[in-house]
Amino acid sequence: MSDDSSLANQPPGYVPPDVWTWNPGNGGQFASINRPISGPTHDKVLPVGRHPLQLYSLATPNGQKVTIMLEELLEAGHSGAEYDAWIIEIGKGDQFGSGFVGINPNSKIPALVDRSVTPEITLFESGSILIYLAEKFGAFLPTEPHARAKTLNWLMWQMGSAPFVGGGFGHFYAYAPFKIEYAIDRYAMETKRQLHVLDTHLATNAYLAGETYTIADMAAWPWYGGLLRGVYGAEQFLSLQDYPHLADWTARVASRPAVRRGQIVNRAWGGPETSVRERHEASDFDPIRW
Repeated sequence: MSDDSSLANQPPGYVPPDVWTWNPGNGGQFASINRPISGPTHDKVLPVGRHPLQLYSLATPNGQKVTIMLEELLEAGHSGAEYDAWIIEIGKGDQFGSGFVGINPNSKIPALVDRSVTPEITLFESGSILIYLAEKFGAFLPTEPHARAKTLNWLMWQMGSAPFVGGGFGHFYAYAPFKIEYAIDRYAMETKRQLHVLDTHLATNAYLAGETYTIADMAAWPWYGGLLRGVYGAEQFLSLQDYPHLADWTARVASRPAVRRGQIVNRAWGGPETSVRERHEASDFDPIRW
């Protein structure tokens, strides 16, 4: 990068104003859906299916966490975890519909409604949903205090760390309208630090909480396993071959049938042989070519 500070700026010569004002033209490919205020932009009633659990989501890493959990619960025999998964296409602004804002004022996927209780319970934030489902069904969150603490430690680590990977590295490396060396370097460094944290831990642990697969793995796998599976196309840039224990864990989790199913639910891309746009019955997976 040039030593000329005016050229180092992106754009050149930019100086922050005394008071920030919104310029929709600076949003890049997300300009049509990002805004500095909350609340609905249009009226839209959410659909409701026949199952106890109603999920409104998209197969982003955060969305995959919950569909993986629901499929794991069903795989383990918890029939009460049957669910309808309705797609929320965030690129089209579905998250700003009045019905969705009504259950998640933050307008982010995923959101879940449990209609098996009266009054119904609404949940948002993927970590909150995972804990709720784990406690509701008594699965994938140990009750022994030490194991429970380990699980929640790693779950909260993921919740706090992933924004640096997605909104930080992923955004500036793959989605920003132009490349900014400082931003990419800053977030690449932090992403690699996190990858090293995981790789070091997984050198002596089969799963994040120890020898038992838990909601912590379900939360981390879509993000960090996703990096190793080609999200952002940064495998070479981040030297991902340097994390063999993380790679082993990624493959171990990926081999689970429920993970294979859960990661493709509410996928807005791909055809019927590779994605399940909405999930209402187990038979919705029948067309998939595994």
